[in-house]
Amino acid sequence: MPRLTHDKTTWLTYAQLGLWGFFLYGFGPVVPLLRDDQGTSAAVAGLHSTGIAVGALLGGALFAPVARRLGRGPAIWLGLAGVAAGVAALGLLRPLPATITAVAVIATFGMMVVSGVNVVLVAHHGPAAPAALAEANAACAGMGILAPLVIGACVDAGLGWRPVMAVEVGLIALVALAALTFRVRLPKAARYDNSSSARLAPRSDLEPTAAAAAAHRDGVTGSTARLPRAYWIAWLLMAVTGSIEVCLSLWTADVLRTHAGLSAGGASAAVAAIVCGMFAGRLAGGRFALRWRPVPLLLGALTVSLAGFALFWSAPVGWLAVTGLVVLGLGNALHYPLAISIALAVAGPAADKAAGWSSYSMGVGFGIAPVALGWVADGVGPHLAFLLLPAFIAVALLLTGRLGRALRAPRPADEPTDDPAPVPA
Repeated sequence: MPRLTHDKTTWLTYAQLGLWGFFLYGFGPVVPLLRDDQGTSAAVAGLHSTGIAVGALLGGALFAPVARRLGRGPAIWLGLAGVAAGVAALGLLRPLPATITAVAVIATFGMMVVSGVNVVLVAHHGPAAPAALAEANAACAGMGILAPLVIGACVDAGLGWRPVMAVEVGLIALVALAALTFRVRLPKAARYDNSSSARLAPRSDLEPTAAAAAAHRDGVTGSTARLPRAYWIAWLLMAVTGSIEVCLSLWTADVLRTHAGLSAGGASAAVAAIVCGMFAGRLAGGRFALRWRPVPLLLGALTVSLAGFALFWSAPVGWLAVTGLVVLGLGNALHYPLAISIALAVAGPAADKAAGWSSYSMGVGFGIAPVALGWVADGVGPHLAFLLLPAFIAVALLLTGRLGRALRAPRPADEPTDDPAPVPA
């Protein structure tokens, strides 16, 4: 069983991803307040989500060349500096075009942070990377619980939501100061080592690992190496599971009001149950990821999500629906950490490029799925429209099965190898 070591590098990357989570999960409650400030409709205010999707695409395109030129660690710090600048602009500016632009800037640099943290943890922890990524995303979700509380406290104190942007900038500065004080330096790059992907499935089942190892032997660089089929299956999986998460974030409150009988305020607060479930699931999932291989664990997580959705969707009363949301969050907790750990491990020397491309999957999820669900909801109502989510989960289950088969694909018979005997499944 691999062992997860919590050294200074690990804690620093957890904190860096948590800083992004503070904005990401706090921005949802800010949108209605921003809409009130600007006097716009809900549809127009929703353009800020489009800004996040556009920023995710830009950040994905920028990460690989920036990491290649500056190094992974400096790319993460550059990302956080960009997030701080964008957040400051969002807190100071009021016109709609300016706030949408600020959100796009934040998302662009935020995706650089996410990509950098992912590749650093995979390279740093090898076989224990799925557990490390689960814990890092637990830190992200934990900050996501804190952010709405800070926003609510500022609003109740009559300060509005804008001072919260100063809190984000202050937290980024605090983490940077701590890293400087304790002399924690993130690695600029890491020599490719296929040991991490060797633990994701039985060694004889890793055609992508064989291709990646051959590319490394032949001197293929990360910018020219081809991403294997297993990576693109994982990419699609991240797009589908990301669609589940963003649809829940944007539309759950409507279902709680129309079907479970909660008030508008109670429904908005109850959405935090999903994040609480994700926080707990990622903390526990880090332990499970050390004992179970990612593909079976991902199948189990998707099954838990399906059970949680069934309870939430069918519940006629608020407390039962909220219980379903907690269970749903427990399952959703491991979707992204496991999928990205597989994607980066099979990418081999192209890990930086793979991390950048993974941001595109988030952009697809954020940009398309909520619009599709909203279009259906206009016709049949939000409760019936939410039946798209179990369809997404079913597609994710099918993709996970395909991913498992891709990881078990036979290695070319003519490839020389000195690898040890296969590890049992």
